[in-house]
Amino acid sequence: MNDLIDVPRGLNGVVAAETTISDVNGEAGWYQYRGWSAVELARTRSFEDVWHLLVVGGLPDAARSAAFAERIAAAQSDPRMPELIAAVGARTDQPLVALRAVWTLAASMRGSSALYDLDEAQRLEEAIRFAAVTPIALAGAAATGGGVVADYLEAVTGRTPDAAHVHALSAYLIAAMDHGFNASTFTARVIASTGADMASCLTGALGALSGPLHGGAPARALDSLDRAGDDPEAWIAGQLAAGRRLMGFGHAVYRTADPRSELLREVARGLGGSRVTQALAFQADAERQLAERRPERPLHANVEFYAAVVMEQCGVPREMFTPTFALARTIGWTAHVLEQARDAKIIRPSARYVGPAFAGEGVEV
Repeated sequence: MNDLIDVPRGLNGVVAAETTISDVNGEAGWYQYRGWSAVELARTRSFEDVWHLLVVGGLPDAARSAAFAERIAAAQSDPRMPELIAAVGARTDQPLVALRAVWTLAASMRGSSALYDLDEAQRLEEAIRFAAVTPIALAGAAATGGGVVADYLEAVTGRTPDAAHVHALSAYLIAAMDHGFNASTFTARVIASTGADMASCLTGALGALSGPLHGGAPARALDSLDRAGDDPEAWIAGQLAAGRRLMGFGHAVYRTADPRSELLREVARGLGGSRVTQALAFQADAERQLAERRPERPLHANVEFYAAVVMEQCGVPREMFTPTFALARTIGWTAHVLEQARDAKIIRPSARYVGPAFAGEGVEV
């Protein structure tokens, strides 16, 4: 008999490791990056500055911010990368598939070593180099000196973005950079605990993110708005009566409103438009009906719901919603990989066996 301690399904609430990167308080409804409110960072700081905070370990002053931007630009200027990305892009129209391939081929091209064999400075260099190539691999974003977000937005929309859209998308990307031990982040840490190379950690995390229950939700949330049309009350009622899940509502951790959703609703209101008006009405009706059905645990709009609205308002095509999420979360993954690589203990949990009883040695089967 296996007398292991009982654990909840999905390891919900189980502490698997210690981290200094981010903290999520689902009961109180807040989350932070290294002691700073993630929501305030999304409102007030640049994508690159928060990248520096998570990966290097502190918010930079003006001089360090400029130096870090130069370091990113240098990582993006590898003369071999355009040919590699063009070759991969010519064979697939799926950005996440292309990103996995670029990371893997870049590791081979650069001769990337196992994290176990690198010192701290070398690991940091790997983290920055692989994250820096991400917007280029996903969308062919050229480094123009305008910043990662502006370059990426120009690449995915085909036009020079205005400042409001750059600020809005930056707020989303910062808000989505990290969020505790979510499925993809934990995957990255498990792989990092083996001492594997950076590309292996990132491609594993990306595989987890691609699932519809993780990174695939924003586009599905927008699909719900399309189907609901001008009568969200009836459509929502039909979905709930059929036992279907409302994509973009509820969260595994938060028992209050998702602070990321609150932030992005504010950003969406600032952008305005009929889609935003529709989303606000849909949210109000969905939360009302969900509360009536489950008064013991009201379900609120989560980050995916307004992320979809904000990205659409910024001109990001629907098929690029999950890749855009991946661009943000890559920063968090690299930070967690670096942290996990400092611990030489491999992550190796146990399982409770619930199959047929052991028949004994030498029994014919």
